[in-house]
Amino acid sequence: MTSLLRYDLTDGVATITLDDGKANVLSAPMLQALHGAFDRAEADDAVVLVTGRAGRFSAGFDLATFQAGPEPLLEMLTLGGTLTERVLAFPRPVVAAVSGHAIAAGAFIPLAADLRLGADGPFQIGLNETRIGLTLPAFVQALARERLAPSWLPRAAICGELLQGSDAVSAGYLDRIVASDELMDAARAAALELRAVEARAYAETKLMVRADVLADVRAGIDAEFTRERFGLATAAA
Repeated sequence: MTSLLRYDLTDGVATITLDDGKANVLSAPMLQALHGAFDRAEADDAVVLVTGRAGRFSAGFDLATFQAGPEPLLEMLTLGGTLTERVLAFPRPVVAAVSGHAIAAGAFIPLAADLRLGADGPFQIGLNETRIGLTLPAFVQALARERLAPSWLPRAAICGELLQGSDAVSAGYLDRIVASDELMDAARAAALELRAVEARAYAETKLMVRADVLADVRAGIDAEFTRERFGLATAAA
């Protein structure tokens, strides 16, 4: 689909593979490509399977953008927030096959997905924003409160601890761990099984069950990602 990701539609399952040849950072171009892939999956009425290349799901937001000025930073953060919101509310099931490290914003997609499988190995997942001097955005706080186990929330969201294996499952980042060489087969089998769920009932129930967290995620995006907060002049009407 682009040089940053691939899109493959087979048997009603749209597989979106992040692969920038490096750390799969969520730069504005990568996030725009992901939004485009979800546009295409929605038009295809497809279950979505999101993955990365072996050993690397995503290293999170592009840290270089934090030094590039308020305009590109606001664009990247807004795209990341709205992508997370979109995954959380997507009308068809979303399966995350976490193929390796999923750090900071790289953990947003698994947290928002409906089913999360992780590759067995020395791979870390977590919201380590506080450890790199960043405040966890309000929309991510809302997502973490919804998806992470309460007993793990202080370590995961406040202390920024990165987790592996069974700890990542216990904390709520992942639903189960799968051998690395079996990950994609297991994820695809799960996606095909979810494909059988009646679409209207699924979409309506998902929105009702997640109504509160979706409202909190939207409120966080609206409150934090404004031109005024980033010291930018409001665009002319």
